[in-house]
Amino acid sequence: MASAVSSEKPKLLIIREIVRLMKEMRAERKKILFVGGPAIIHTGAGQHLQTLIEHHYVNVLFAGNALAAHDIESNLFGTSLGVSLKSGSPVEHGHEHHLRAINRIRAAGSIRAAVQKRILSGGVMHACVKHNVKYVLSGSIRDDGPLPDVITEMPKAQDAMRAELPGVGLALMVSTTLLSIATGNMLPAAVRMICVDINPAVVTKLADRGSLQAIGLVTDAELFLRSLTRELGLRK
Repeated sequence: MASAVSSEKPKLLIIREIVRLMKEMRAERKKILFVGGPAIIHTGAGQHLQTLIEHHYVNVLFAGNALAAHDIESNLFGTSLGVSLKSGSPVEHGHEHHLRAINRIRAAGSIRAAVQKRILSGGVMHACVKHNVKYVLSGSIRDDGPLPDVITEMPKAQDAMRAELPGVGLALMVSTTLLSIATGNMLPAAVRMICVDINPAVVTKLADRGSLQAIGLVTDAELFLRSLTRELGLRK
């Protein structure tokens, strides 16, 4: 429990400290950056991230193709990677859903266009468009599609991410190893970072790369975001 990263630390105390920091950022008019991976959608935590966006506790979102694609899949089909978010069971032909979701957005032209055409009516990406939250989606070699908003050239993706960093006072990184480390390498030392992952190695790696302002929390994405929204008074 005395180590910097431990699954046995009292999580509620750390979450309350994160809540304090988030409220402090809002009071000081500093931006809160959220860096997220697809496990947020897979675990059913997308609704909690959506709540944070709707209540202006997220000003910028960094993610990859997967978080956006599965968020859109969950809105259109009620599944994430073909698994029902209500029952937790695979559905028939569910393995096609994320590809069909991507193709609907590609046919619309962009995520914003899909929202405007009412093809996309809910979820994280819909909330970003509706509440003017800037988002940068960076691609990888393994992406399906990708979505038309995804920046596939890494130097351009880095430039787009750096362009959104001025004014950021707090970075909340949840369930994404590569994007968390990439963002940590770009942030000024004064920016507070919260790294949340179920794998202790991810949290340790971010701290070991010189991110001295990082707070680490080893837990599941859904449990963390559910507790965070509750402590912020956004849900019972």
